Amino acid sequence: MAAAAADKGLKTLCVTEHHDFDYPEADEFFLDVPAYREELFRVRDEFEGKPEILFGVELGLLSYMPDTLRKFAKSADFDFIIGSAHQIDGFDPYYPEYFEKMGGRNGILHFFEEMLASVKAFDDYDVLGHFDYIVRYSPEKSYFPPDYREVIDEILKTLVAGGKGIEINSKGVSTLGYPHPHPFVLKRYNELGGEIVTVGSDAHEGARVAADFDKAEQALTAAGFEYYTIFRKRSPHFIKL
Repeated sequence: MAAAAADKGLKTLCVTEHHDFDYPEADEFFLDVPAYREELFRVRDEFEGKPEILFGVELGLLSYMPDTLRKFAKSADFDFIIGSAHQIDGFDPYYPEYFEKMGGRNGILHFFEEMLASVKAFDDYDVLGHFDYIVRYSPEKSYFPPDYREVIDEILKTLVAGGKGIEINSKGVSTLGYPHPHPFVLKRYNELGGEIVTVGSDAHEGARVAADFDKAEQALTAAGFEYYTIFRKRSPHFIKL
């Protein structure tokens, strides 16, 4: 991934490996933080700042274990923490069982309701990741965010009040036709006073590093943003688009 970032001319790369407590597949996303940190810092030294490599994590949000999440967030010298909703009621919507149980529209609504509970219960993260992740796997392909406006606005207001940002995630381009979150959500965050937006490709492999970042920039500009953000030592740094 570092080599891909260098080849593509990126000045900064923040790696955000997954860590999810209570995940249905017991150890699939349970991160060995010391080993991860050691390897990342080895690669950081090898690349000598070209690109700058930052130490991040994508932490799965769970409304019912805020103390466990807080302890983890303090357990290492992370530059950046993405808080992401990956599971609900013991299901990851990546798997069809969730929608088989909940249905399309109700499954999306319930996911947003649980996301709201999570961001109200826990706040030691920097941005909320892939806001409408749920829609990637939903049978409700005609997702229309205003149908869920009340709960979406409550989530966004909670983020703004807590000084939290959102991630614009370019993987949505290949799965949904637009970067996460939906343009409606991105614009609402801006209208409600949100200023912090980080840009990620949800790469999972070197070939996808910075994929569709041109589309992410277009979406940010269309929503009224003039800056994007990177985090060092959990502090935001704003960069002109």
